[in-house]
Amino acid sequence: MQTHNLGYPRIGSQRELKKASEQFWTGKISEQQLHEAASHIRKGNWLLQQTTGIDLIPCNDFSYYDQVLDTSLMVGAIPARYQALIHEKQLPHIDLLFAMARGYQKDGYDVTAMEMTKWFDTNYHYIVPEFTANQTFYLHHNKALAEFNEAKALGIAAKPVLVGPISYLLLGKEKESGFQRVDLIQQLLPVYIEVLQQLQAAGATFVQLDEPCLALNLGDKERKIYTEVYNSIQQQVPGLHIILASYFECYGENLDTALSLPVHTLHLDLVRCPAQLSDILSTNIANSPLHLSLGVVDGRNIWKNNFETSLQFIQQAVATVGTDRIWIAPSCSLLHVPCDLDAEKNEQVLTPGIKQWLAFAKQKIQEVVTLKQLASGENKEAAAIALQNNIQAHKNRQTSSLIHNPAVKQRVAAITEKDASRNNVFATRKIQQHAALQLPLFPTTTIGSFPQTPEVRSWRAKLKKGELTQAQYDQLIADETTASIRWQEEVGIDVLVHGEFERNDMVEYFGEQLNGFVFSQNGWVQSYGSRCVKPPIIYGDVSRPAAMTVRWTSFAQSLTSQLVKGMLTGPVTILQWSFVRNDQPRSETCTQIALAIRDEVVDLEDAGIKVIQIDEPAIREGLPLRKENWATYLQWAVRAFRISASGVADATQIHTHMCYSEFNDIIEHIAHMDADVITIECSRSQMELLDAFAEFKYPNEIGPGVYDIHSPRVPSQQEMVALMHKAQAVIPAEQLWVNPDCGLKTRGWPETKAALEEMVNAAKELRLAVPVGA
Repeated sequence: MQTHNLGYPRIGSQRELKKASEQFWTGKISEQQLHEAASHIRKGNWLLQQTTGIDLIPCNDFSYYDQVLDTSLMVGAIPARYQALIHEKQLPHIDLLFAMARGYQKDGYDVTAMEMTKWFDTNYHYIVPEFTANQTFYLHHNKALAEFNEAKALGIAAKPVLVGPISYLLLGKEKESGFQRVDLIQQLLPVYIEVLQQLQAAGATFVQLDEPCLALNLGDKERKIYTEVYNSIQQQVPGLHIILASYFECYGENLDTALSLPVHTLHLDLVRCPAQLSDILSTNIANSPLHLSLGVVDGRNIWKNNFETSLQFIQQAVATVGTDRIWIAPSCSLLHVPCDLDAEKNEQVLTPGIKQWLAFAKQKIQEVVTLKQLASGENKEAAAIALQNNIQAHKNRQTSSLIHNPAVKQRVAAITEKDASRNNVFATRKIQQHAALQLPLFPTTTIGSFPQTPEVRSWRAKLKKGELTQAQYDQLIADETTASIRWQEEVGIDVLVHGEFERNDMVEYFGEQLNGFVFSQNGWVQSYGSRCVKPPIIYGDVSRPAAMTVRWTSFAQSLTSQLVKGMLTGPVTILQWSFVRNDQPRSETCTQIALAIRDEVVDLEDAGIKVIQIDEPAIREGLPLRKENWATYLQWAVRAFRISASGVADATQIHTHMCYSEFNDIIEHIAHMDADVITIECSRSQMELLDAFAEFKYPNEIGPGVYDIHSPRVPSQQEMVALMHKAQAVIPAEQLWVNPDCGLKTRGWPETKAALEEMVNAAKELRLAVPVGA
């Protein structure tokens, strides 16, 4: 029996990678210093896993930005617009990587970033590969080999991890019509073979190929390609132990294909799909040489593993295939959880009563090792103590009075259909809203947040340290809010926002004010690139003890005669971007959150706020991977949003915002959410995402983001006008808003002001082009 890990967090326990990357982008450190910071993180991760007792330690799970982008660079899938940066500018590799991720606008070059979207049903974003019909591949950069050799020099025989070739193609996008990207496999496979051969020549014995697309609904064509590709790998790289890893769901109808592939170890996510173990063991697997990797430790959530349950899985598998063919592992890469629970020192923030139920990445690899010891009889005394402590922690959680609130449960049970519906349909509401709001054609707004400068963030830190009084802090926030309102009035934005200077994270801010949530001090996880979030932990029933946003929204509205938009995070997004309790259905928790947000929406309306945005960027992210499970999720997710939004009068305009998602498959359900205005991310896809709304004849108003806030480049007025003309080609002008594609929290003020001025001018130009009386 062996232990292995599919991947470890790469940001560093103190977010060292984030800090180094951002310093490098601003020219404060050199490329060499950036690489030194990265090397320090990798070394620390490897040695920690080695010391803990992990048998097969992953390498190439580190990335400066994203593992899919690394794969694009590995195989030379570099879009044509970057070629001048390579051949003319001779941009160093690390700068090219960041240019593809973030765009490049200097030295006379102006190149847009690649598209970004969610990694399956997680809050991690990957950079979407771009493919053309005549796509060629070549070995551009063998990062996997470099990191394998780096680990080897430390005395660690690491296991290289690669995004599998078929999943890599399926996760990409065709940039022209007339071909299917999966058909590029014949051009791509030789590059993968070359990489694997180089790894084997360097001494690699094991290689993990991640094929999470095997958890999706595939067709016969894709399954046939899997068979052909893995037969070819086995023939051309014999002797290399291939670990095939899929996760986040069952193999489903792909199971027979997965079991037939000539790989040596098959990984199973037994957290998301525990039933598949029995399905596999009921086959002829006992007579095959295949090893099974049992993903019994949850790589997506922070709750302590239930050793008794995991041991039942392990014993069941051992009884059929024997001890030597069983590996113990987390369910997926630990990229999705914080680094180390031991870093949580403040018992007033994370109380011992709740902390005893948790495990972060460092603790999860210890759980993997302990499970092996318990199953194989190693280190008996220490393992037995660990088992008893684990059993006691779970008993404490089951009986804890912290978790259950009967009043919340009763309120959820009393919800009626009327609570999930506005008073009238959108066509009726629209008339009242237009009369009340008096907005021009192509109204402009932003998504909510303005730059959180180092100075603004320092105020929050000083308040926590006692270096500022609450009154001093409030005055600073008031001054910053006032300045942002005055600037928006000057530039001519139609629907203003207060800027959210008092907020930390769009989910964390609300969780801090809701019952049933608790927080960590250092529980950071990567969302994209250098962007890290600290998800709240939902441990009990959720309720709202007091208003959360009314004070600062009302203050901003008191400064101006223009409309100020109330800004809230929606129930599905709060759910998705938190670590959610696993002792009741997610739908129940989501409905509890929806009622809390509903109370806030009603309070904002009572305070005179006429436009209220309830952000739901995670609604598509939460969609189950397998289509047969979609209907159930969409029913409760859409209902939760409607509950949160339906307590107001028809004249109050409800907005929602979604970003980095494919909407085609769920457009009918998005329409059923019945938001008066939806703002979406469209700039990186050059308005392609609007096709779904146009084909469906989406009835409500829509703001297709006209510029990419995740890139530091400032788009021109002409560029935004051109994008809006694309939008007008498929959506009537009277339905369109003009806005950025996301919040501006992570940007600097100079680029923000320049881009928004261009955006307002673009809206003015668009209005002039509409015939009088139209």
